[in-house]
Amino acid sequence: MMKPLFAAVAPIMVLGVLAAPVLANAVVGQPAPAFTAKDAAGRSVSLSDFKGKPVVLEWTNPECPFVQKYYSGGDMQKLQAEARKGGAVWLTINSGAAGKQGHLSGEQAGAKMRQQGSQPTAYLLDADGAVGRAYGARTTPHMFVIAPDGTLAYAGGIDSIPSANPADIARAEPLVKLALADVKAGKPVATPTSRPYGCSVKY
Repeated sequence: MMKPLFAAVAPIMVLGVLAAPVLANAVVGQPAPAFTAKDAAGRSVSLSDFKGKPVVLEWTNPECPFVQKYYSGGDMQKLQAEARKGGAVWLTINSGAAGKQGHLSGEQAGAKMRQQGSQPTAYLLDADGAVGRAYGARTTPHMFVIAPDGTLAYAGGIDSIPSANPADIARAEPLVKLALADVKAGKPVATPTSRPYGCSVKY
């Protein structure tokens, strides 16, 4: 009797896990949700600070192999540097809650950036998950590109191959890089949405 009951309940339990926590979803083509957060040095950073510039949001967890895929060989750092050189703002966001995998204090985040040679405009700490939930960030990495007028222009994966293997980077379609190029050119993003992949954000 118990075995069939468990079999019937198990899928419901799994769906419940996948659905939690409840997240908002920023909508491509609509204004990007406003936010303010502290950076690794304790300074307040607001999205409105960068009005008139393209902005890239990168959700991160230093312990996630999908994040390490891009940092281990310097690929993420190169993307960050190229974006900033081209006039864009790059905000790396850590929404890991205290006590959860990947959570960093400001001091730890600063040390990690120095160790990796990271090149973001700012590393934002979102331990309460407010920014992550506003954007519906589900994975690390989960990427968003905001146009200079404040409209969300891209949401999804960093590239087209959902793997943790660094060897796949070179043959994947660089979705974020392409989206940013379209935004800078004032064109509609050719692929405005894609499925994000990686580790779950540890709210």
